[in-house]
Amino acid sequence: MGSISVKQLGKAYKQYTNRWGRLAEWVLPALGPRHRLKWVIEDINFQLAPGEAVGIIGVNGAGKSTLLKLITGTAQPTTGSVHITGRVAALLELGMGFHPDFTGRQNAYMAGQLLGLSVEEIGAYMPEIEAFADIGDYIDQPVRVYSSGMQMRLAFSVATVRRPDVLIVDEALSVGDAYFQHKSFERIRAFRKQGTTLLIVSHDRAAIQSICDRALLLDRGRLAYQGAPEAVMDYYNALIAERDGANVEQTTAADGRTQTSSGNGLATVTAIAIENADGAPLEVVNVGAPVTLRVTVAVHADLPRLVLGYMIKDRLGQQIYGTNTHHMGRPLEQLRAGERVEYRFHFPLNLGPGSYSVTTALTSSETHLADNYEWRDLALLFIVMNMNRNEFVGTSWMEPAIEIAR
Repeated sequence: MGSISVKQLGKAYKQYTNRWGRLAEWVLPALGPRHRLKWVIEDINFQLAPGEAVGIIGVNGAGKSTLLKLITGTAQPTTGSVHITGRVAALLELGMGFHPDFTGRQNAYMAGQLLGLSVEEIGAYMPEIEAFADIGDYIDQPVRVYSSGMQMRLAFSVATVRRPDVLIVDEALSVGDAYFQHKSFERIRAFRKQGTTLLIVSHDRAAIQSICDRALLLDRGRLAYQGAPEAVMDYYNALIAERDGANVEQTTAADGRTQTSSGNGLATVTAIAIENADGAPLEVVNVGAPVTLRVTVAVHADLPRLVLGYMIKDRLGQQIYGTNTHHMGRPLEQLRAGERVEYRFHFPLNLGPGSYSVTTALTSSETHLADNYEWRDLALLFIVMNMNRNEFVGTSWMEPAIEIAR
């Protein structure tokens, strides 16, 4: 089984004030350096135990791809070290290592040899590579005529035709069609069950939370936060809002999960509850029961516009359903400091049995990235139980009417 150890890893590039600086530094080294160092990533430390799955997230330019290049050895670090045990398969930049004038089959042979496979082994695996890539006759056409999705299909098929000890995947899967993404993640999940160590970069919250044991957040080249995937993704959303002046806070909820909140505090949620038809608050709800989500908001400053949004998540933090008053055509305008607003959302709770949470957002538009008054994860926790419905599985209750003809 494979493992990864990253210690004090850093990567810097030399920057010169003008085009003659580099030449002067080479010709007259005694005069000292003419450059300054631009650090892309700095002082990164983490470890992946055998069989562990870790996701890396961060905004574009945070250093994610550079970090993976350093880990896989396609770039050399300025400081620190990387130690990997086991056989590694990496899928980084789309088509990396593919020659555009060679056919897909020829490139598959070359890429397979780079992964440590012999020509005979690649030949034996080729029918499986072709079947999984599913690009038909294009396998014998030059790669230059491939779409980005076809390149990704072939690259992933070759990299994963034999289960690696360590699998490293960058954003490449995001260019594929929905069917192939589903098929690829099923293969990754199967590898995980068999003990493969996984390091994946993705902006797909559901993928990170469903596959990974832990997540790392890179921000401006540094490791800003690491922990449970749900907590890191919530912190990531809050961190984006913080760039516009919002404060980020984290506390531990009653069930031990990390609660993240952010915002400038110009409006806040003061009360939230799920109620039955009589207005009584509920902590345990029957599958499909009609409920009301009541949210009370206090306005602390004059606001030109107010939008309330909510998101229901399952116990893993995966998003089940969300909406806001902007999308519903019910925003409020010209509010005064000191006002109190009560919202009531009525709906049947067609969820499967399990533990759920509600996230609330107060903004001026459809997203919290502009005028983030308050964003609060785990604002409400509740449990859904199947008290009197037919047995079913899943997170949604969609019981059908059935007709059978013989």
